[in-house]
Amino acid sequence: MQLILFDEAVAPRSAKPFTAQLLKWIGNKQRFAHEIVSYFPDEFNRYFEPFIGSGAVLATLSPEHGTGADIFQPLVEIWKTLHDNPELLKDWYRDRWSRMKRAGDKVKGYEEIKASYNKQPNGADLLFLCRSCYGGVVRFRQSDGYMSTPCGIHEPISPESFAKRAGDWHHRTKGTSFLCAPFEEVMAKAESGDLIYCDPPYSHSQTILYGAQSFDLEHLLRVTHECKKRGVYVAISIDGSKKSGSKMCELPIPEGLFEREIFVHCGRSMLRRFQMDGQTLEQELVSDRLLLTY
Repeated sequence: MQLILFDEAVAPRSAKPFTAQLLKWIGNKQRFAHEIVSYFPDEFNRYFEPFIGSGAVLATLSPEHGTGADIFQPLVEIWKTLHDNPELLKDWYRDRWSRMKRAGDKVKGYEEIKASYNKQPNGADLLFLCRSCYGGVVRFRQSDGYMSTPCGIHEPISPESFAKRAGDWHHRTKGTSFLCAPFEEVMAKAESGDLIYCDPPYSHSQTILYGAQSFDLEHLLRVTHECKKRGVYVAISIDGSKKSGSKMCELPIPEGLFEREIFVHCGRSMLRRFQMDGQTLEQELVSDRLLLTY
């Protein structure tokens, strides 16, 4: 593989930064999604993103014909509602923001909404929780999917600010359909000339994500190989380096599957900040690997 570090000359596309987050999520690519998009092919047919997460790359790319998917039903419920009924999505956020204010205490209001979610997982509660929990680190108990993240230290954005963002995101994702499905089912839909971008759970840092405990990277790589044989372009963001770049994350990447390997600087890990109780983390700089089959 060709190793490239921040070499703008090899980036064939251009994309403007789009920094207004809709959702906070572990591994959110919002700050450097434009850099990832810059390495996508100049031309492709349909776009597929089978690990939709925060949707940062999707919204930055804003494809004419796209499919976004995930196995986590409450998350997909948020994306479907954004697409089909953005006013309802705005109401979801406004209702829970107001409920938190009526509680008279931010933490008390947050815990009431979290209890509602844990009683019956749903997109409406998850939408507000992921925007108001600590650092956007939405963590789930492996045994039963219980969300355990405490309330964040900052005030959640106002309903008016969220409504503006929802309008922008609705416009950017209007060409995309959303479905709840496993990644292999979504990737099987891609044909020659289509583009798939995968941002799966990272084996070295994201095991607390919903469904991440059972994620099989080697299976994803086998599916990627089949896609490449069909003429599908595949780009995968995956573990790169930790500890200010001094520790390389070892992964079972087959020889010859990817044509290029690019390191994208991600800054400091919010997950590690959460785990280390807010320390400054000067030694926790991390990089992602962007693996390209083309």
